[in-house]
Amino acid sequence: MDKMRMESIDMTAQNIEKISALFPNCITEMKDTDGKPKKAINFDLLRQMLSGDVIEGDEAYEFTWVGKKAAIVEANKPIRKTLRPCKEESVNWDNTENLYIEGDNLEVLKLLQESYLGKVKMIYIDPPYNTGNDFIYRDDFKQSAADYDEDSGVYDEDGNRMFKNTDTNGRFHSDWCSMIYSRLLLARNLLTDDGVIFISIDDNEVKDLMSICDEVFGSLNFLATFTWQKKYGPANDAKGVSATHEYILLYGKNANQWAPGLLPRSDEQLKAYKNPDNDPRGVWRASDLSARTYSASCDYIITGPTGIKFSPPPSRSWIVNEEGYQRMLVDNRITFGADGTGRPMQKKFITEVKDGITPETWLPREKGGDNKIARYELKEIFPENLFDTPKPSKLIKYLETIAGTKDTDIILDFFSGSATTAHAAMQQNAEDGEHRKFIMIQLPEPCDEKSEAYKAGYSNICEIGKERIRRAAKKIAEEHPDAKFDGGFRVLKLDDTNMKDVYYAPADYEQNVLDLLESNIKEDRTDLDLLFGCLLEWGLPLSLPYQSEDIEGCTVHNYNDGDLIACFDENIPDSVIKTIAKRQPLRAVFRDSSFSGSPAKINVTQIFKELAPDTSVKVL
Repeated sequence: MDKMRMESIDMTAQNIEKISALFPNCITEMKDTDGKPKKAINFDLLRQMLSGDVIEGDEAYEFTWVGKKAAIVEANKPIRKTLRPCKEESVNWDNTENLYIEGDNLEVLKLLQESYLGKVKMIYIDPPYNTGNDFIYRDDFKQSAADYDEDSGVYDEDGNRMFKNTDTNGRFHSDWCSMIYSRLLLARNLLTDDGVIFISIDDNEVKDLMSICDEVFGSLNFLATFTWQKKYGPANDAKGVSATHEYILLYGKNANQWAPGLLPRSDEQLKAYKNPDNDPRGVWRASDLSARTYSASCDYIITGPTGIKFSPPPSRSWIVNEEGYQRMLVDNRITFGADGTGRPMQKKFITEVKDGITPETWLPREKGGDNKIARYELKEIFPENLFDTPKPSKLIKYLETIAGTKDTDIILDFFSGSATTAHAAMQQNAEDGEHRKFIMIQLPEPCDEKSEAYKAGYSNICEIGKERIRRAAKKIAEEHPDAKFDGGFRVLKLDDTNMKDVYYAPADYEQNVLDLLESNIKEDRTDLDLLFGCLLEWGLPLSLPYQSEDIEGCTVHNYNDGDLIACFDENIPDSVIKTIAKRQPLRAVFRDSSFSGSPAKINVTQIFKELAPDTSVKVL
C-alpha cells in the first residue's frame, strides 16, 4: 500500500514534469539541500528549443520588482498544512455545499489546488489597496529572529505575522506586488476554462495590478476595466480632487471561451416596448432604419402611406436595399408613426432581440450600489458599525450576472472580509432559483480593541463574516419564503499538518525511538480531521455528503457514496476490510498503525486485489 503524501503538491516539481513530457532533452539533474539528486531544467537548452532567436541579456519587455522571483518560489513551494473541520461553527454541516475557510489565503489556495483545479467559474476579490494603512501578510519566513522581532506588526489568532505596509517602507510597492502576484498565480489554476476573475482596486495600484494580471492571465485574456461609482457625490474634505470611483479589473482564463452574461432590462427600457397596432408577434419598439456606413445601393427614396417622401439622413443610407425594404414592408416591419406621417422606422420585437442588455464598463451606483448603500445594507444586519468600506451585495450580484454564473457554479472570494460575496450569491440564488456555491477564504485578522466590532464581541474578521452569512441567510429566507437556496456553510480552519515530524522523516529517528511512538498522527486530531486531510490530497471537493457507520465496532467513513471510504481505528479485523472492499470504493485509506506488521498489510492488499482490484488503497 502506498503512503499518503500529507502535504500540498509541489508545483515546481509538477511543472518540471509537464516540461519533461514536452522536452525530455531539457531535463537534467542537480543536488538538493540534502545532497540527493533531483530533476532540474536546462533553461538555456529550453530557450533554444522554443525559439531560434534567443533573448540575450536583461533587455526584455517585462514588469518586475524586488522580490518577484521569491514570490514565484513561494507560490510553488509545498506546505505541510491541513484544513480542520469545525462543525460547531458551521450551519447545516451535513447538507450545505458552501465553504468558509479561515487562514492565510496563500496557504489555503495551495491546499485547494487539487480539489478545485479548473472548477471555479468566478473569482471576486477585494484585496488591500496599498493605501499605506493596510495590513498584509509577510510571506518571507527566512528572516533572522532579530529582524523578526523588530518588524512592527500584528499577529492573527494562530500567531501568523502580519505587517502594516506603510508608504515609508522602501519596498512599499514591491511588497504589495509580491503579495498579490503569488496568490493570483495559484488562483488562476482554479478557474474553469470559461471562468473569470474580478479584482477591485483603486488608483494606488491599478497600473501595477494590470501589469501583474497581464503576466499571470495573459494580456490577451484581459476583458474589461469597470469604473464603479462608489460615492454619490464629492467629498468636500478631500485633498485635491475627490475620488468618487474605483476600478474592477476583469480577466478570463481563456477569453475566447467566455461569453458575458446579459443584464436584465430595466422597467424604463421595458416601457419602450408597446404594441399599438396589435401585432401578433407581440410588443415592439421603433428603431432607426438608417445606417452610419454609407452604401450607394441603400440610398433611395421611401414613400410613406400618406405620400410623404423620405431620404436617408445626410451621409447615411438605409440599413437595407430597396428590395429588402419592400420585404420588410410586406412583413409589417416598418412603421411611420401613429398617423402615418413620421419617418420610416423598423419594428424591433422583444421576442427577437437578446434576452438582456450587454454589460458596459461604466458601472453607476444605480446598477452596482455604492459605499453608502453597502453601509446601510450591513446596518440592517448588524446594528453596530462594523466595517468602514464594505462592498454592496448589489455590486457583486451584478458581477455574478456578467460572469454568467448559474446552475451549481462555484464562486470564490479569498479576501472575503465581511462576506459580501457569500451574501450576494445566496441573494441571487433566492431570486433566480439557481444553486451557485461559494467558497470564502479569510485571514482571522484581529479586530482593533477600539473598534465597534471588538466592542460588539467580535475578536476577528472571520467571526463577523460567519455571522453575516447566518443573518443574511435568515433575512433572505424571510423575504423569499418560497425560495429554496443553500444558506449554510462548512467551516474549515487552516492548521499545521495532522502528522508528526516522524511521518515525513522516519530516517531521522533511531529505531528505539520509533518503537516508543504509538502513532505518527498528532494526539489532538479527530477522525474528521484525518478524513478532510485525505480529501485534500486526493483532490476531492470538500462540500460533498458523507456518512459514518459502525461495522463490527469500527467507525467507517463513506465519503460521497464510495468516492472515498476511510477507517482510522486500530487493529481493524479482516472481516471489516472485506466489508469495505466488497463495496468497491474508488479510494480507501487506513492508518498505517491499523495493521500489526507487514504480513497484515500484505493481507489487506490481497483482499482488495481480489474484491476491489480498481480501488486505490493508501495508508497514513
